[in-house]
Amino acid sequence: MKKVTLGLIAGAMTAVSGTSAFADGHGEITVAYFLEWPMPFQYAKVEGMYEEALGTSINWVSFDTGTAMSAAMASGDVQLSVSQGVPPFVVATSAGQDLQILDVAVSYADNDNCVVAEELEIDKTNAGELAGKKVAVPLGTAAHYGFLKQMDHFGVDVGSMEIVDMAPAEGAVALEQGAVNMFCGWGGALRRATEFGNVLLTGDEKTELGILVFDVTSGPAGWVAENSDMVAKFLKVTADANAMWADEANHAKMLPVIAKDAGMDEDATMATISTFTFPTVEDQLSGAWLGGNAQTFMKGVADVFVNAGSIDGALDTYENAVNTGPLTSAGGM
Repeated sequence: MKKVTLGLIAGAMTAVSGTSAFADGHGEITVAYFLEWPMPFQYAKVEGMYEEALGTSINWVSFDTGTAMSAAMASGDVQLSVSQGVPPFVVATSAGQDLQILDVAVSYADNDNCVVAEELEIDKTNAGELAGKKVAVPLGTAAHYGFLKQMDHFGVDVGSMEIVDMAPAEGAVALEQGAVNMFCGWGGALRRATEFGNVLLTGDEKTELGILVFDVTSGPAGWVAENSDMVAKFLKVTADANAMWADEANHAKMLPVIAKDAGMDEDATMATISTFTFPTVEDQLSGAWLGGNAQTFMKGVADVFVNAGSIDGALDTYENAVNTGPLTSAGGM
């Protein structure tokens, strides 16, 4: 597991330069996002609201994992990542990549989880029987962190398990085919996996254990510093889209657009997005989120990865990995 995770870090750090594509006059920025991960920002994305606000064209590129987003930002191919998981962000910054959290994109305790194959008949009452089992986990992601914390809670020695690094879509197929005993992942893949197994803990149960599950909008610190006004405008559009979705009167017009862009049908989209929470700008800037708790949480995530042998070391503090300047500006627009 450590070898694979460190390999991901090495890939992300191969080219930390090159974040100035926009500054060099190309007139376009590239933004990363996930398919099958429906969010209000996608309505604004499709309707061209971001381009209108920023005054530039945007190249939207879908990714499978947050670790791949880190690598793309390191190479300069991506300037902003929407809904990057906190654990892959922590893995990258712990390795020295100069990324910054710019907002809280979504909180989703019930939409990132581990599913055990139903034929094993293992649940939270006998989870110790997972020792020695084979599990598909996208390493260095929120699902990986949740997996480690759940196994620690149940007293399962992760070292006894066979861990296979798989993107969620691949892991769900592996669980269906019986190639693995447990799947960990999110979104549409998690929904499909639950057709062939059961979750160990609910979102509320995980939250009680301190397993927070949220994503962020992130970007390379250097690029953000050079384009802080543009970043603030980007975050403002996102916040406005979230506010639109918060009003159920807008669901009828927004849902079909979001569903199509996410590559999902409307029923699945509604089932997924209904488990999401989109904090307001005011909430995000409070102590519960970017005003202090997120930084403390990241340190905890890093320490868990260090103890598991997944990364070599953690930063002393992750306070410098959060930049609330653009979001504060967005709140005043």
